[in-house]
Amino acid sequence: MLADYRKKGTMSVEEAGRLGGQKGGRRTAETHGRKFYEEIGHKGGQKVRRLIQEGKAHERK
Repeated sequence: MLADYRKKGTMSVEEAGRLGGQKGGRRTAETHGRKFYEEIGHKGGQKVRRLIQEGKAHERK
């Protein structure tokens, strides 16, 4: 059964995902630009900051 699967295509699911991620990343950069990445980076940093603060508050209890 596994051998049948491999005969159907020449690309594994892992390879397809990696390739799609590369193309998708370029497309996103072309579509949204630098400001988009700055905004999502800031949001991610704020989330990490909040999680650290919550973890420290939990340790004090």
